[in-house]
Amino acid sequence: MSIHERIKEQLNKRMQAGNLRCLKAEQAGADFFSNDYLGFARSAELAAWVAQRYAALPSPRLGATGSRLLSGNSSLAMQLEQKLAQIFDGQAALLFNSGYVANMALIAALAQKGDLILYDELIHASLREGYRLSLADRKPFLHNNLADLERKLQTACHTHTNGCVFVVTESVYSMDGDNAVLADIVALCQAYNAYLLIDEAHSTGIFGNLGNGIACSLGVHRHCLARVYTFGKAIGAHGACIVGEQQLIDYLVNFARPFIFSTALPDHTLVSIATAFDYLAQHPELVDKLREVVAYYHEAVTGLYLPADVQLICNQSPIQAIVVPGNARCKALAASLAGAGCLAMPILAPTVAAGAERLRICLHAFNTKLEIDSLVQAIARFFS
Repeated sequence: MSIHERIKEQLNKRMQAGNLRCLKAEQAGADFFSNDYLGFARSAELAAWVAQRYAALPSPRLGATGSRLLSGNSSLAMQLEQKLAQIFDGQAALLFNSGYVANMALIAALAQKGDLILYDELIHASLREGYRLSLADRKPFLHNNLADLERKLQTACHTHTNGCVFVVTESVYSMDGDNAVLADIVALCQAYNAYLLIDEAHSTGIFGNLGNGIACSLGVHRHCLARVYTFGKAIGAHGACIVGEQQLIDYLVNFARPFIFSTALPDHTLVSIATAFDYLAQHPELVDKLREVVAYYHEAVTGLYLPADVQLICNQSPIQAIVVPGNARCKALAASLAGAGCLAMPILAPTVAAGAERLRICLHAFNTKLEIDSLVQAIARFFS
């Protein structure tokens, strides 16, 4: 079979399964699908702040011109890393071009042959990419299941005596929107001498002091080997950073291949990240507003009729979900809502397990009560 035939066959399989991905133009409607939880990406005021600060740079560059270890480093990048280390209460921080790259780089650089990675079964694809690139053994544990994690940690004490054991989790899970049982996971890692790696992508900006995430809010951040924070969601910019001890950051500068061989973030992005955190410090009411929107949504869906096989998932994070088994049915629900002016994304198999397809509903500080009422009414009509 030629490569062309193979490509065609794989695309046809996706099409027949009803889950062929394609890029679509922007649609008009109420935003219930983006990760712009605080509205920073659309804020004209924040954009003006960024433009003013970028224009004030002595010699702004449109591009970074190279990797950080060649021509791409700058005092601007290093100052931002110091600022981020302070915000996230760590010794040091290291910038990466995206959360995906940061997660992949971190695990691939740390985990070696003879090590074991224990990961929550619902972790993001970027974290899975990291363990695939490493030479370590890996095993999943049941989602947020402390008993299962402890059983695997106990086994690891006997099977990986000469290696390191890493536990990988997210603080807020991107599909269900629930939080990790982080304090208990930290306690287990301490008890069994395991090293905890946390992806704080969906908590950055909306949990903790000045948006410094759930680990900091619980006071357990110092017990984590590394924490990953991303800036393309609530912060409304792009890029990510890894926070940890200085020695860890020095190690990543030397051994994290995506950092070593990638062109650095441009100046405008660096200014955008720094300014967004300053803007958040000046507008803490946006986080309060987001909490109010989440609470109103929970109130609005109370008593909503759903078929027996459809599950409503409500969380304190901005991520809510309605599990609608079957790709075709889930897509039909999303299309029906779009027709009513409410844009929410269907998450289909194989992105999630077959039978766990869902409508992923993202709430934002800018969503109005009228928009939420319209959304809930459209869902009710679909299932009536």
